[in-house]
Amino acid sequence: MNQLHPLKFEPILMDKIWGGNKLNTLLNKENATDKAGESWELSGVEGNISVVSNGFLAGNNLDELIKEYKGELIGQKVFEVFGTEFPLLIKYIDACDDLSIQVHPNDKQAADRHNSFGKTEMWYVLQADEGAQLISGFNQKVDKEMYLKKLSENKILDLLNNETIKAGDVYFIPAGRIHAIGKGCVIAEIQQTSDITYRVYDYDRKDNDGNTRMLHTEEAVEVIDYDYSENYKTKYTSSINQPTELVDCKYFTTNLLEIDDNIELDMSSNDSFTIYMGIEGEAEIVLSNNDITTIRKGETILIPAVLSKYQISPKGSAKLLEVYIK
Repeated sequence: MNQLHPLKFEPILMDKIWGGNKLNTLLNKENATDKAGESWELSGVEGNISVVSNGFLAGNNLDELIKEYKGELIGQKVFEVFGTEFPLLIKYIDACDDLSIQVHPNDKQAADRHNSFGKTEMWYVLQADEGAQLISGFNQKVDKEMYLKKLSENKILDLLNNETIKAGDVYFIPAGRIHAIGKGCVIAEIQQTSDITYRVYDYDRKDNDGNTRMLHTEEAVEVIDYDYSENYKTKYTSSINQPTELVDCKYFTTNLLEIDDNIELDMSSNDSFTIYMGIEGEAEIVLSNNDITTIRKGETILIPAVLSKYQISPKGSAKLLEVYIK
């Protein structure tokens, strides 16, 4: 069996009613159309399994690799919990138009209803047009009755918390929180492996055939978290040449790496794979055997758990998101 290496994957590009062209122009996804809304960078979702694009494992998919390498690839503890199902879904999203107002179920609800994981996620804003906004949570105290009344009156937007955003903003979206990405932004999304979305409101849009998209009013009302918070945005202060923690939850930990010098990393205590998403610039991941893998803006790399010690060397400067499971 050959030694595992840092893995790149073929992007899975998805056209959306709200998609645009920034996955190509900003993130160098050359096969993206002008309606590309999502690039699934790393996916174990059935029907959309990521395929390796580099090295001797090119052409193998993520499912095959986990079955072959088990804990060496994803970490022994991760394998014991998730088996051959990869636990995270990693995406880039280009919102040329507003996404629907939506909510996701938690683990228990998703297991009972769909035999699936729930969907807790986070957003890192890569780019935002002036005035771009997103929705996270409610703007006041709300109960189920008030929510249903406003929904029936087509006034649900009155209850929702709008946030004007800029590059570098971070939002954690636990399962149950009502949310939506607004037009004019590109976002890196890290989430549990789940494709279950309950659509609450879609601005009465029609598709190319004149049909409105399905809403999931009854499913959503039972999973929404009606709690109100005065602040939904994640606060952090970035440090140069060392990881800055953005989100730490039971499903994933995400750090920001802003680097202008070589840094040495030892991830062995995590007993997990590590994912890097290229946000700005270019860097090299250098293994102890001098194997070098380059990561550029818009690329994503999976470092197998067994390759826990390496150096990241920027070309000038670089910015990466670092993701693993504790």
